[in-house]
Amino acid sequence: MWRSIFFFLLILVSVSCKTEFEKIRASTDPTAVLKAADEYYEDGKWLNAQTLYQQVIPFYRGKKEAEQLFYNYAYTHYNMKEFLLASHYFKSFSSSFYNSDKKEECEYMSAYCNYKMSPTSKLDQSYSEKAIDAFQSFANSYPESSRLGEVNNLIDELRDKMEQKSFDQGLLYYNLKQYNSAIYSFNNLLKDFPASKKAERVRYLIIKAGYQYADNSIYDKKSERFEEVLENIKSFKKKYPKSKHNRELSSLAEDSNSKYSKYKS
Repeated sequence: MWRSIFFFLLILVSVSCKTEFEKIRASTDPTAVLKAADEYYEDGKWLNAQTLYQQVIPFYRGKKEAEQLFYNYAYTHYNMKEFLLASHYFKSFSSSFYNSDKKEECEYMSAYCNYKMSPTSKLDQSYSEKAIDAFQSFANSYPESSRLGEVNNLIDELRDKMEQKSFDQGLLYYNLKQYNSAIYSFNNLLKDFPASKKAERVRYLIIKAGYQYADNSIYDKKSERFEEVLENIKSFKKKYPKSKHNRELSSLAEDSNSKYSKYKS
Protein backbone atom coordinates (compact mmCIF):
# COMPACT_ATOMS: atom_id res chain seq x y z
CA MET A 1 0.00 0.00 0.00
CA TRP A 2 2.73 2.45 1.01
CA ARG A 3 4.54 1.66 -2.25
CA SER A 4 1.41 2.51 -4.24
CA ILE A 5 1.03 5.80 -2.37
CA PHE A 6 4.69 6.64 -2.98
CA PHE A 7 4.40 6.08 -6.75
CA PHE A 8 1.16 8.05 -6.85
CA LEU A 9 2.85 11.01 -5.15
CA LEU A 10 5.84 10.71 -7.46
CA ILE A 11 3.59 10.85 -10.52
CA LEU A 12 1.67 13.74 -8.99
CA VAL A 13 4.87 15.72 -8.40
CA SER A 14 6.08 14.98 -11.94
CA VAL A 15 2.80 16.14 -13.44
CA SER A 16 2.87 19.24 -11.24
CA CYS A 17 6.40 20.13 -12.36
CA LYS A 18 5.52 19.63 -15.99
CA THR A 19 2.40 21.74 -15.56
CA GLU A 20 4.44 24.51 -13.96
CA PHE A 21 6.89 24.54 -16.89
CA GLU A 22 4.09 24.51 -19.46
CA LYS A 23 2.40 27.28 -17.57
CA ILE A 24 5.46 29.55 -17.64
CA ARG A 25 6.15 28.67 -21.27
CA ALA A 26 2.65 29.84 -22.17
CA SER A 27 3.20 33.13 -20.36
CA THR A 28 3.28 36.40 -22.28
CA ASP A 29 5.36 38.06 -19.56
CA PRO A 30 9.01 37.98 -20.74
CA THR A 31 10.29 39.03 -17.31
CA ALA A 32 8.64 36.03 -15.67
CA VAL A 33 9.86 33.70 -18.42
CA LEU A 34 13.45 34.94 -18.12
CA LYS A 35 13.35 34.60 -14.34
CA ALA A 36 12.12 31.01 -14.65
CA ALA A 37 14.75 30.25 -17.31
CA ASP A 38 17.49 31.49 -14.97
CA GLU A 39 16.14 29.30 -12.17
CA TYR A 40 16.07 26.24 -14.41
CA TYR A 41 19.61 27.09 -15.51
CA GLU A 42 20.84 27.31 -11.92
CA ASP A 43 19.18 23.95 -11.19
CA GLY A 44 20.93 22.33 -14.18
CA LYS A 45 17.68 21.76 -16.06
CA TRP A 46 19.27 22.67 -19.36
CA LEU A 47 16.46 21.79 -21.76
CA ASN A 48 13.85 23.75 -19.82
CA ALA A 49 16.20 26.72 -19.52
CA GLN A 50 17.12 26.55 -23.19
CA THR A 51 13.49 26.42 -24.29
CA LEU A 52 12.57 29.48 -22.24
CA TYR A 53 15.69 31.46 -23.21
CA GLN A 54 14.92 30.81 -26.86
CA GLN A 55 11.40 32.06 -26.30
CA VAL A 56 12.45 35.46 -24.89
CA ILE A 57 15.55 36.15 -27.00
CA PRO A 58 13.61 38.34 -29.49
CA PHE A 59 12.24 40.48 -26.65
CA TYR A 60 15.60 41.07 -24.90
CA ARG A 61 17.76 41.54 -27.99
CA GLY A 62 19.63 44.85 -27.61
CA LYS A 63 18.75 45.20 -23.91
CA LYS A 64 21.09 44.98 -20.93
CA GLU A 65 19.82 41.50 -19.98
CA ALA A 66 20.80 40.13 -23.40
CA GLU A 67 24.46 39.53 -22.54
CA GLN A 68 23.83 37.13 -19.65
CA LEU A 69 20.90 35.56 -21.50
CA PHE A 70 22.98 34.72 -24.60
CA TYR A 71 25.86 33.53 -22.43
CA ASN A 72 23.60 31.12 -20.52
CA TYR A 73 21.87 30.06 -23.74
CA ALA A 74 25.19 29.03 -25.30
CA TYR A 75 26.05 27.01 -22.21
CA THR A 76 22.73 25.15 -22.27
CA HIS A 77 23.77 23.76 -25.67
CA TYR A 78 27.23 22.91 -24.36
CA ASN A 79 25.88 21.18 -21.25
CA MET A 80 23.51 19.15 -23.40
CA LYS A 81 26.50 18.12 -25.60
CA GLU A 82 25.11 19.98 -28.59
CA PHE A 83 28.63 21.07 -29.44
CA LEU A 84 28.03 22.24 -33.01
CA LEU A 85 25.34 24.68 -31.89
CA ALA A 86 27.26 25.61 -28.76
CA SER A 87 30.32 26.53 -30.83
CA HIS A 88 28.14 28.72 -33.05
CA TYR A 89 26.49 30.53 -30.13
CA PHE A 90 29.74 31.07 -28.22
CA LYS A 91 31.27 32.59 -31.36
CA SER A 92 28.15 34.66 -31.93
CA PHE A 93 28.38 35.92 -28.34
CA SER A 94 32.00 37.07 -28.75
CA SER A 95 31.04 38.89 -31.96
CA SER A 96 27.89 40.49 -30.54
CA PHE A 97 29.25 41.52 -27.14
CA TYR A 98 32.64 42.78 -28.16
CA ASN A 99 33.37 44.61 -24.88
CA SER A 100 32.11 41.86 -22.58
CA ASP A 101 34.40 40.46 -19.91
CA LYS A 102 33.12 37.05 -21.07
CA LYS A 103 34.38 37.50 -24.65
CA GLU A 104 37.68 35.66 -24.11
CA GLU A 105 35.95 32.75 -22.40
CA CYS A 106 33.38 32.41 -25.17
CA GLU A 107 36.00 32.49 -27.93
CA TYR A 108 37.87 29.74 -26.11
CA MET A 109 34.67 27.74 -25.64
CA SER A 110 33.80 28.05 -29.32
CA ALA A 111 37.14 26.44 -30.18
CA TYR A 112 36.79 23.90 -27.37
CA CYS A 113 33.44 22.73 -28.76
CA ASN A 114 35.20 21.84 -32.03
CA TYR A 115 37.76 19.95 -29.95
CA LYS A 116 34.91 18.02 -28.29
CA MET A 117 33.62 17.04 -31.75
CA SER A 118 37.01 15.74 -32.87
CA PRO A 119 36.66 11.96 -33.34
CA THR A 120 39.21 9.15 -33.00
CA SER A 121 42.15 9.10 -35.41
CA LYS A 122 40.40 6.47 -37.53
CA LEU A 123 37.72 8.95 -38.63
CA ASP A 124 37.63 12.20 -40.60
CA GLN A 125 39.62 14.95 -38.88
CA SER A 126 37.78 18.04 -40.17
CA TYR A 127 36.77 19.11 -36.68
CA SER A 128 40.33 18.61 -35.45
CA GLU A 129 41.49 21.05 -38.13
CA LYS A 130 38.72 23.52 -37.23
CA ALA A 131 39.64 23.29 -33.54
CA ILE A 132 43.35 23.86 -34.24
CA ASP A 133 42.57 26.90 -36.41
CA ALA A 134 40.25 28.29 -33.73
CA PHE A 135 42.75 27.68 -30.91
CA GLN A 136 45.54 29.32 -32.90
CA SER A 137 43.29 32.30 -33.60
CA PHE A 138 42.52 32.47 -29.86
CA ALA A 139 46.23 32.39 -28.99
CA ASN A 140 46.91 35.22 -31.45
CA SER A 141 44.07 37.31 -30.04
CA TYR A 142 44.91 36.67 -26.36
CA PRO A 143 48.71 36.19 -26.10
CA GLU A 144 48.59 36.87 -22.34
CA SER A 145 45.67 34.55 -21.58
CA SER A 146 45.94 32.14 -18.65
CA ARG A 147 44.36 29.54 -20.96
CA LEU A 148 47.34 29.45 -23.35
CA GLY A 149 48.99 26.48 -21.64
CA GLU A 150 45.85 24.41 -22.01
CA VAL A 151 45.33 25.64 -25.57
CA ASN A 152 48.83 24.51 -26.58
CA ASN A 153 48.29 21.11 -24.97
CA LEU A 154 45.00 20.66 -26.82
CA ILE A 155 46.59 21.67 -30.13
CA ASP A 156 49.36 19.11 -29.56
CA GLU A 157 46.77 16.44 -28.80
CA LEU A 158 44.82 17.23 -31.96
CA ARG A 159 47.94 17.29 -34.12
CA ASP A 160 49.01 13.92 -32.70
CA LYS A 161 45.61 12.53 -33.69
CA MET A 162 45.87 13.97 -37.20
CA GLU A 163 49.40 12.64 -37.54
CA GLN A 164 48.25 9.17 -36.50
CA LYS A 165 45.46 9.37 -39.08
CA SER A 166 48.02 10.26 -41.76
CA PHE A 167 50.36 7.46 -40.70
CA ASP A 168 47.56 4.88 -40.64
CA GLN A 169 46.52 5.93 -44.12
CA GLY A 170 50.07 5.51 -45.47
CA LEU A 171 50.42 2.16 -43.74
CA LEU A 172 47.11 0.98 -45.18
CA TYR A 173 48.31 1.80 -48.70
CA TYR A 174 51.58 -0.02 -47.95
CA ASN A 175 49.81 -3.14 -46.68
CA LEU A 176 47.50 -3.09 -49.72
CA LYS A 177 50.64 -2.98 -51.92
CA GLN A 178 49.62 0.38 -53.35
CA TYR A 179 53.21 1.49 -53.00
CA ASN A 180 53.11 4.75 -54.95
CA SER A 181 50.12 5.95 -52.88
CA ALA A 182 51.95 4.90 -49.69
CA ILE A 183 55.02 6.92 -50.69
CA TYR A 184 52.88 9.96 -51.49
CA SER A 185 50.97 9.67 -48.21
CA PHE A 186 54.12 9.22 -46.09
CA ASN A 187 55.84 12.16 -47.78
CA ASN A 188 52.82 14.33 -47.00
CA LEU A 189 53.07 13.24 -43.36
CA LEU A 190 56.70 14.38 -43.19
CA LYS A 191 55.75 17.70 -44.81
CA ASP A 192 52.77 18.32 -42.52
CA PHE A 193 54.46 17.05 -39.33
CA PRO A 194 58.20 17.78 -39.70
CA ALA A 195 58.85 17.15 -36.00
CA SER A 196 57.05 13.79 -36.00
CA LYS A 197 58.35 11.13 -33.63
CA LYS A 198 57.46 8.63 -36.34
CA ALA A 199 59.78 10.28 -38.89
CA GLU A 200 62.44 7.53 -38.80
CA ARG A 201 59.90 4.75 -39.27
CA VAL A 202 58.12 6.73 -41.99
CA ARG A 203 61.35 7.26 -43.96
CA TYR A 204 62.15 3.57 -43.56
CA LEU A 205 58.73 2.63 -44.96
CA ILE A 206 59.17 5.08 -47.84
CA ILE A 207 62.36 3.21 -48.79
CA LYS A 208 60.65 -0.18 -48.50
CA ALA A 209 57.67 1.02 -50.54
CA GLY A 210 60.02 2.64 -53.05
CA TYR A 211 61.90 -0.61 -53.57
CA GLN A 212 58.69 -2.54 -54.20
CA TYR A 213 57.39 0.22 -56.47
CA ALA A 214 60.62 0.15 -58.49
CA ASP A 215 60.69 -3.63 -58.67
CA ASN A 216 57.14 -3.73 -60.01
CA SER A 217 57.51 -0.81 -62.44
CA ILE A 218 57.60 -1.01 -66.21
CA TYR A 219 61.05 -1.72 -67.61
CA ASP A 220 61.77 1.86 -68.73
CA LYS A 221 61.12 3.25 -65.22
CA LYS A 222 63.03 0.69 -63.16
CA SER A 223 66.52 2.25 -63.25
CA GLU A 224 65.20 5.70 -62.38
CA ARG A 225 63.20 4.37 -59.43
CA PHE A 226 65.97 2.13 -58.09
CA GLU A 227 68.25 5.16 -58.23
CA GLU A 228 65.75 7.05 -56.07
CA VAL A 229 65.72 4.15 -53.59
CA LEU A 230 69.52 4.34 -53.35
CA GLU A 231 69.38 8.10 -52.73
CA ASN A 232 66.79 7.63 -50.00
CA ILE A 233 68.88 4.92 -48.29
CA LYS A 234 71.94 7.17 -48.38
CA SER A 235 69.97 10.06 -46.92
CA PHE A 236 68.41 7.81 -44.25
CA LYS A 237 71.79 6.47 -43.03
CA LYS A 238 73.17 9.98 -42.84
CA LYS A 239 70.17 11.16 -40.80
CA TYR A 240 69.96 8.04 -38.60
CA PRO A 241 73.48 6.57 -38.34
CA LYS A 242 72.51 4.34 -35.41
CA SER A 243 69.16 3.15 -36.70
CA LYS A 244 68.20 -0.48 -36.14
CA HIS A 245 67.14 -0.58 -39.81
CA ASN A 246 70.59 0.20 -41.26
CA ARG A 247 71.75 -3.39 -41.60
CA GLU A 248 68.62 -4.32 -43.52
CA LEU A 249 68.93 -1.19 -45.65
CA SER A 250 72.54 -2.01 -46.52
CA SER A 251 71.35 -5.31 -47.94
CA LEU A 252 68.54 -3.54 -49.76
CA ALA A 253 71.04 -1.03 -51.18
CA GLU A 254 73.19 -3.81 -52.61
CA ASP A 255 70.20 -5.38 -54.30
CA SER A 256 68.93 -2.01 -55.54
CA ASN A 257 72.36 -1.08 -56.90
CA SER A 258 72.61 -4.38 -58.76
CA LYS A 259 69.17 -3.87 -60.30
CA TYR A 260 69.90 -0.22 -61.07
CA SER A 261 73.06 -1.21 -62.97
CA LYS A 262 71.20 -3.96 -64.81
CA TYR A 263 68.33 -1.79 -65.99
CA LYS A 264 70.51 1.27 -66.61
CA SER A 265 72.58 -0.64 -69.12
